[in-house]
Parts: sequence; C-alpha cells; structure tokens
Amino acid sequence: MNIQTIAEQIIDLELKTIGLLKNSITKDLNESIATILQSKGRLVVSGVGKSALVGQKMVATFNSTGTPALYMHAADAMHGDLGMIGTEDVLLIISKSGETEEIKRMMPTIKSFGNKIIAMVCETNSTLAKAADYVLHTPIEREADPFDLIPTASSISQTAMGHVLAICLLTSRGFSKDHFARFHPGGMIGKSLLMQAKDLCSQDQPPMVQVGDDLNKVIVEISNKRLGATAVLDDENLVGIITDGDLRRMLQKGYSKTITAKELMSSNPKTISSETLIAEAFSILKEKNISQLLVLENGKYLGVLHIHAILDEGF
Repeated sequence: MNIQTIAEQIIDLELKTIGLLKNSITKDLNESIATILQSKGRLVVSGVGKSALVGQKMVATFNSTGTPALYMHAADAMHGDLGMIGTEDVLLIISKSGETEEIKRMMPTIKSFGNKIIAMVCETNSTLAKAADYVLHTPIEREADPFDLIPTASSISQTAMGHVLAICLLTSRGFSKDHFARFHPGGMIGKSLLMQAKDLCSQDQPPMVQVGDDLNKVIVEISNKRLGATAVLDDENLVGIITDGDLRRMLQKGYSKTITAKELMSSNPKTISSETLIAEAFSILKEKNISQLLVLENGKYLGVLHIHAILDEGF
C-alpha cells in the first residue's frame, strides 16, 4: 500500500469533483439566490447523515455572512420540528441521492406549506429534485473510498456549492468587512477586524521628552516606560523619536554631557493614526523591521504601539 499514491488519487478525485460544479452554474442557481434575497424569512437547511453535517456547517457560514439561517434535521422534522418553519422561510434540502426515506416522508407536508424549496442533490431525477422549485446539482463521478460508498467527494461537492451560495448572497447584499466584524467580535477574526492602535498603545503613560531635555532625562524616560523608545516633543508637537538603538550608537561614537534630545532624535518618526487596525500596524512593523510606532490622534501624540503588545494579543 503506497500512502502517497492513495492520497494523491483522493485529492485528484476531489479536485475533479469540484470542477464538475462549474456546469451547475445555471438558471436554478440564479433563481435560488434571488429567492433567498427576496425572502423576508430565514433559510432553513435540512438533511440526514453526512449531508446533515454539511448543512450545519452551511448554516454557520450563512449566519456569519448576513443570511439568517437555521438547521432542521429531517429525521426530527416529522416529530415537531416542522414548527420552526415560518411562512416566509426558504428551504434548502441537501441529499446525495434525493431518495433518503426521512426526506421523502417530510416532502408532502413541506410542499403543503407553500414555502420555496431548493434541492441540493447529486441525482437530478430523484424524488427530492422533482419536488423542489429549484435544483442545485452537485454531480460526482464516484466517492473517494474504494467501495464508492462513503460520503467524501459528495460532501466536498455539497460544501463547495454551499460556499457558492453564501458568497454570492454576501456579494449581492453588499456585505462589508464592517458587517463581518459585527458578527465576529471574538477570537482572532474579531481582533483583526476591530482592534485599533489606540486599544494597545501606551496612552496612559506615553513616553515623551521635550527637545531641550538632557541625556539623563532621555535615558530615565526610556528605561522607566520600558518601550524601547520615547517620543520627542516641541511643546505639544511631535518632532522625533529616540530609541534605545539611538542611545547605543551614541555611546559607541562618544558624546557630550550637554547633548539634548533634539540632537539625539531621529526626525520624521514612523507614525500611524489611533484608528489604524492592529493587523495593518503589525504589517507596517514587519515591513519596516522596527519595534514600535508612534500613535497620533487628531494629529497629536497619543502613545507608543510596541510589537510586543501586538504579539501578546496573539497576532
């Protein structure tokens, strides 16, 4: 048994399966999307077995991208769960064969409700496909296992078609990053979309010295604030930055005891707005190969954003 060969064969088969979906971009797909967009209700997704698991994943994707959805297991539908279907809801029923017994039993009742039904099936001549208003064909040549039995390629095809629906709906709704951020306030997705420079910079105790301050004041400020740098101000105006690297280079070259912050500083420091997203700030730090950025709010110095603060947040 050559694992490398088997693995490559499975990947090739599933890649080919996804490619077959291009032929499923039909009038039914366009009308399914239009029907969901026009609906004042939710998208109710149903299935059995592995199709049910794919359906649950789809519901999570729909909800996070602006299409209200819920999951109804076909086996539970005939035991009270049909009550979750509202008059304005659209149904998306997923099945490889379209002949699953639980789905066949619930179809007459669902049809009597008058809701629009979208079938996602491999078999377009199936009971489910014939009963549906629209058919999303998820064709496969065979499953990936040696027995052509285990839902593998069919699950990949269903999942990919679900992504097609979700992203087409997202795009049609004009769904933006701001909308996405509202639905994902937690975790790294939320942080990357919501966290701004002002949330992590040292605005409570921003390191700063004035242009005329002496070397001792500069060293004490950098040491006490522990951010590896201090901003240099002329009154309230930011004019430069002094880093611990600047101090090391000065000591190597020799210095006068009367040297001032103005003589030590680097002019035109790298700055960002307080509303800059942390993800963007992190990219700037990496690109410039520096450890800190000075943060401005309405043009005024607010504090230092250090790369360690970003890393501590998990970026």
